[in-house]
Amino acid sequence: MGAYSYPLMWIAAGLVTLLVGGESLVRGSSKLALALGINPLVIGLTVVAFGTSSPELAVSVLAAIDGKMDVALGNVVGSNILNVLLILGLSAIVTPLIVASQLIKFDVPAMIAASLLVLAMGLDGAIGVLDGAILFSMLIAYTAWVIRLSRRESEKVKAEFEDSLGVADNGSKVKISVQIGTIVIGLLFLCLGARWLVSGAVDIARLLGIDELVIGLTIVAVGTSLPELITSVLASIHRQPDIAVGNIVGSNIFNILGVLGLSGLISGTGVLVSPEALWIDIPVMIGVAVVTLPIVFTDSTISRKEGTFLISAFVVYTTYRIFFS
Repeated sequence: MGAYSYPLMWIAAGLVTLLVGGESLVRGSSKLALALGINPLVIGLTVVAFGTSSPELAVSVLAAIDGKMDVALGNVVGSNILNVLLILGLSAIVTPLIVASQLIKFDVPAMIAASLLVLAMGLDGAIGVLDGAILFSMLIAYTAWVIRLSRRESEKVKAEFEDSLGVADNGSKVKISVQIGTIVIGLLFLCLGARWLVSGAVDIARLLGIDELVIGLTIVAVGTSLPELITSVLASIHRQPDIAVGNIVGSNIFNILGVLGLSGLISGTGVLVSPEALWIDIPVMIGVAVVTLPIVFTDSTISRKEGTFLISAFVVYTTYRIFFS
């Protein structure tokens, strides 16, 4: 086998394991929440949106612990850029997304604010332990606010989330212990998949002489964003636009407040922010978040034309980062 064979095998094994783990965690958490009588809308906007970001959490935290700071940061920033440009773009091309939920219109400004906060915190060269604690505290406050705001949501949107999560089958609840077991298995798979993916990606970067930040922004970000891709595109196919958009925006907020926050807390020294990330990639992440604002607020529709624009922007950005920087 060639020099690249083993790292590629670890990357492939890691991606598959992350997908299995992420799916297990989301489904187990959703069914457990339903069994406990939690509102399906709240589950969709918190458990599912955060659950699809669990691969990012596993990868970035592990990378931060192992001292691979560029991978930890690049994974979060790259995933946020990819979620909006590629996944939201693809979802809109499949079916134009008519956004009805007022929650999403609250979440988009929150996503922009969180993105700006990363830039401000990174000006000193690191997302430190205190920064991590602030970000994670904001995640708790955000979740509480979403739960409160969800009570005012329309019945149409609530029905959309109920249908997506299969609440109609609530009469045949599986035992809570089974769902807890499913969650534990999902977490174990996530940890294992994250270790394989990070190890393989870093080895490839070293063999090709590519910066670890670029690997985190591209290969790792694409891999860890697969759950968001599957969830949002399927929601678009099934004419569930609030889930398609809410999953992406909610995941982006969790990536910053939860994933980056926890990475900064656990690493001990904080997540280092390179000048390249500070002045190129984080501003792009902010720009992508800002672009989402008029798309959602203008006529409450993300059209196929706008979806094509988002995908084109993703191709341009990715090409530039791989070949010209």
